[in-house]
Amino acid sequence: MTTDALHELPEDRRDIVRSAFTTAFGSTPTRPLRPLAGGASGALIYRFDAAGQAYLLRLETRRDALRNPHQHACMQAAADAGVAPPLHHVDEAAGITIMDFVESRPLSEYPGGPGNLALDLGRLIARLQATLPFPAFLDYPAVLERMLGYLRGSGAFAAGLLDPHLEAFECIRAVYPWDAAAQRSSHNDPNPNNILFDGQRLWLIDWETAFKNDPMVDLAILADNFAGVPELQEELLRGWSGQGPNPLLRARLTLLRPLTRLYYAGLIFAIVARGGVDTGHTHTDLRVPTPTEFRAALAEGRLKMGAPDTMRTFARMMLAGFLAGASGPEFESALAVVRTG
Repeated sequence: MTTDALHELPEDRRDIVRSAFTTAFGSTPTRPLRPLAGGASGALIYRFDAAGQAYLLRLETRRDALRNPHQHACMQAAADAGVAPPLHHVDEAAGITIMDFVESRPLSEYPGGPGNLALDLGRLIARLQATLPFPAFLDYPAVLERMLGYLRGSGAFAAGLLDPHLEAFECIRAVYPWDAAAQRSSHNDPNPNNILFDGQRLWLIDWETAFKNDPMVDLAILADNFAGVPELQEELLRGWSGQGPNPLLRARLTLLRPLTRLYYAGLIFAIVARGGVDTGHTHTDLRVPTPTEFRAALAEGRLKMGAPDTMRTFARMMLAGFLAGASGPEFESALAVVRTG
């Protein structure tokens, strides 16, 4: 690692990164670090080259009560299973990870189109869940309950506005089989930013929220992002289960999808609040842009990616989506199917 390259790093991390590079690559020369955009975790991400191969350096910058203490173990297990990119160095105490850099291509280019993508995403999650179960970290239903309580008491929403959300949540919680013995290794955030396509296969990255969870949670998030119609949901479930249509699995997916939206709503509002940005505005309704309108506002610059107002808008979209998914004939039918098993 050259001195110039180290200038990209915070001064207090340079020595330990130099040591990590020596451990991983010995005397092999490494080429300068190039900063990359990171995610919501605030980690610093860099690309670099060594011996003609591209690698990624990840540095944690924040450790608080929301940090998952098992994320490196989960990442290692996923890498060993071929689900996450191969790891070359992990220093959990220092929060340093070195892994292969994956040159990602748009998921819109996935061979076979959306149907094949949904099928292979299901297979990817099945491979993850075939590992020994990740350590326990959070009780998902309890977290959702606390998040909803936080949102209802935050002052960001008019009194009573989220009462229907509480009623719907309790309805799902009473019916859904939350079986700790059936929990499997879960990523818990397989959104499009955390799925890479290298031109040949799919990878999962960013394991901050990984822990043992209900096996349908990852599938529900994938369904919301990649399988919005029943035909694609069947492909997703078929890839995961290796079986044809299954009414019980389909019904469980229907109930989990709104719960994952509630999770994202609570998580995003918590991240904004943690940043100390508060407009003091109280929402009196949940009128929100459609996903198409939201994407257009981002593309046109009327909303800025990562800005607090943008994050709050997206969180309110998730709250509206939760209520939309937790009502109607399909939801009522799913409740009946899951209730009877």
